[in-house]
Amino acid sequence: MQRREFLTFAGMGALLSLTGLPSFSLQAKNTPKIPQDYDFFVGLLEKIADPVLSIFANQNFHKKFPLQVPKNGDGRDQRVAYLECFGRTIAGAAPWIALNEPGPYQQRRLKMRENALQCYEYSVDPKSPDYLDWDVGHGQMLVDSAYYTQAMIRAPLLWQQQSNKTKQRIIKEIKSLRKIQPPYTNWLLFAAMNEAFLMSIDEEYDPIRLDYAIRKFKEWYVGDGWFADGQHFAFDYYGSYVIHPMLLDILEVMANKEAYFWKGDIKVELDTEIKRSQRFCEHLERLISPTGTYPPIGRSLTYRTAAFQPLAQLALKNKLPDSLPVGQVRAALKAVHETIFVKHNNFSEDGFLKIGFTGANIALSDWYSNNGSMYITTASFLPLGLPLSDLFWQSPSEDWTQKKAFAGEAFKKDYPVEY
Repeated sequence: MQRREFLTFAGMGALLSLTGLPSFSLQAKNTPKIPQDYDFFVGLLEKIADPVLSIFANQNFHKKFPLQVPKNGDGRDQRVAYLECFGRTIAGAAPWIALNEPGPYQQRRLKMRENALQCYEYSVDPKSPDYLDWDVGHGQMLVDSAYYTQAMIRAPLLWQQQSNKTKQRIIKEIKSLRKIQPPYTNWLLFAAMNEAFLMSIDEEYDPIRLDYAIRKFKEWYVGDGWFADGQHFAFDYYGSYVIHPMLLDILEVMANKEAYFWKGDIKVELDTEIKRSQRFCEHLERLISPTGTYPPIGRSLTYRTAAFQPLAQLALKNKLPDSLPVGQVRAALKAVHETIFVKHNNFSEDGFLKIGFTGANIALSDWYSNNGSMYITTASFLPLGLPLSDLFWQSPSEDWTQKKAFAGEAFKKDYPVEY
């Protein structure tokens, strides 16, 4: 199927001096003021996501994506990298792509949306050169199928605007991954996310995968907003990469659909997870230094700003705790993105993310990583799903906790919570 064509957006404006990102001064009459921070985040998301979505939408993904695999890799089938790259890109970009808001950014969103819809179509079309090889047989396909489906939960139009043929193909491929048995770690949430997606579209789903994941993470909660990833606690960012964001999205679907199989009040479970995520976000915000740096701890450090996905997610859902004013969170997130992406070059010459942290550094890679894995960093851009009029964008910037503390200014003391 050939989708509708969109007119090319003209007048692309001057580039930001530090980032090389597009900056637009056009503003429709009677639309909210476009804050500089908003323009910064849009430009950076486009810089990361556009190259991937463009080549995929033109059926050049396998041909033109410059696969980068570390020497310490486990020798897995490299075809898994393509679902990793697309699934992770779209999971963070989806809310902005789905936003319908008149103004100078709308044509750019529509073009990215059209590309994303085409990517989903080709991803499950066996005749496409960019079919994502769902039967590759590696467990990694389960991992990144969850980001692929999470994007459609976050932006339902990515599902709704597909043809019936593509919808049936997506359902078939997602169900086919049930043959993969997840280990007793955060992987339980990948299996559960796929079932939550099926539940959200009123398709047959496996309640056991949902029930088991939620119950195990209730057991693995260690307190004060933190989860162990399995039986043992690790001080890393997996609470950000996977646990809190996926738990929250899964529980919201279950609550909205009034999951019949849950023994108890699923809305109580959802409320508890919101509180735990809010507490976790208080910790994340306090980890950001006055200059926008943060501790380089734990596994998968090369996922960069995805470490702050819960802050971005609660901002998108308008559920940030009262202790974290939106102007403060936005300023802190911008400082982090400037530190990672403005002060250092993370891209190849042809515009694709490279393995690294502050800049390209393949020595920091994990044995399970490739450069497609890096695109989970888009998860820190979720607030772009909020309209320009939202207080997250219109509120004045405020200093974040460490910036206040080390400037000798008053800041909120911190105490543990029990829930």
